Amino acid sequence: MPTDTIYGIVGKATDTTVVERIYALRKRDINKPCIILIGDISELEKFSVILSEEQKTKLKKYWFTSPKPESEGGLTQTSIVFDCPDEKFAYLHRGTKTLAFRMPHPENLRNLLKETGPLIAPSANTEGMPPASTIAEAKKYFGDAIDMYVDGGEVEGQASKVIKLNKDGSVLVLRH
Repeated sequence: MPTDTIYGIVGKATDTTVVERIYALRKRDINKPCIILIGDISELEKFSVILSEEQKTKLKKYWFTSPKPESEGGLTQTSIVFDCPDEKFAYLHRGTKTLAFRMPHPENLRNLLKETGPLIAPSANTEGMPPASTIAEAKKYFGDAIDMYVDGGEVEGQASKVIKLNKDGSVLVLRH
């Protein structure tokens, strides 16, 4: 389905079987965590992520601004990595003890996420290949192995910016 950035293979982040199935379908490096889409900031608590006041303040810069093109002073969609030492989420953090989350700008996608709960959303491609920009391209990668395709037309987005937001509010850019 189209996400706020590119087409992704999405599945319930709280279901270990679904997460492992997506890793297998994508032939994804088993040590590489996926980004989790959330519809509301309160969902971070489901993953044992407790925000410091500094992190809450800094989040406003990334998740609570109206989207404008970067050329007009807006921000790209940003995925934010938080510490998650809880071993019950090892199937998601893959030993890194961190999890990456993105709260999409489009309200319709946030509303969907509020209904479904958090979804992992790696790009719709096999590891090392270019992300699908159409459903036809996604079907070439995955065929009948996907339960359902949601056609959003051609999606010419780009992967999200990824930052690490530390407890003290400092930021480390991991991917532009």
